[in-house]
Amino acid sequence: MRLKTLTAIVGLGLASIISFSVPAISQELVLGAGYSEFSRPGSEDSALISAEYQHSPFWEQGRFSAAFAAAADVQTTGDLFVGVGAVGRWQLQRGWFVETSVLPGAYFENVQLNDLGSTFEIRSALAVGRSLPNGNAISLALAHKSNASTADINPGVNSLLLRYHMPLNR
Repeated sequence: MRLKTLTAIVGLGLASIISFSVPAISQELVLGAGYSEFSRPGSEDSALISAEYQHSPFWEQGRFSAAFAAAADVQTTGDLFVGVGAVGRWQLQRGWFVETSVLPGAYFENVQLNDLGSTFEIRSALAVGRSLPNGNAISLALAHKSNASTADINPGVNSLLLRYHMPLNR
């Protein structure tokens, strides 16, 4: 978790010194599908689907914007995560972007060995994406859920997702 915190601090620091301007991103619905690998021995890895709402940015500077977000991830095993937090996006050239998010929330395992240690879990994600000519976008995201060692056990789960971004207010 220390590496994630350091990455977020460095990212926000870099964003504050970027001085290029870009148009604001609008509200988005982001749908994803992928696969999760649980770290706990005996757990049941599975496919997942994800739905995420990203609000209009509350802060922008240069090529960086930050917005509130909410997400729900459902594993094919029935495990469920819901969370709310913040998402940051760095606009690159030619329609490319890098996105990161931190969403504290609640995790409910359906398979006993998929227990992540507590109901309180944090989903952090890093994605690389590209805007499409129609205004939508695609991205590839690596996500991690963990309780940040706030519980006695903290096995975590990693997911790789292909996501489709759809602006809600064009």
